[in-house]
Amino acid sequence: MHDGCGGCFDNGKQVADKVRMMGFDRSPVPAALDIVCSHCKGRFKMETMVSACPVCNMVYAVTPCHCTHADHAMAAGIGY
Repeated sequence: MHDGCGGCFDNGKQVADKVRMMGFDRSPVPAALDIVCSHCKGRFKMETMVSACPVCNMVYAVTPCHCTHADHAMAAGIGY
């Protein structure tokens, strides 16, 4: 069931799973988010709701409701 923008997530895996379940994982974010990777410290532009760091493949996810700010993107794991 969809709970709108009120969902609460403990980690990036939960965010990625929810976004994928809803079919939004390949949906573009309105403006690319500037992400500093928590694993390799590289910078990349997050252009879809679920994206991976091109250097180390750390996957990041953000919900459509919170996709306007990089602080809401959560790391889900390498290759997740």
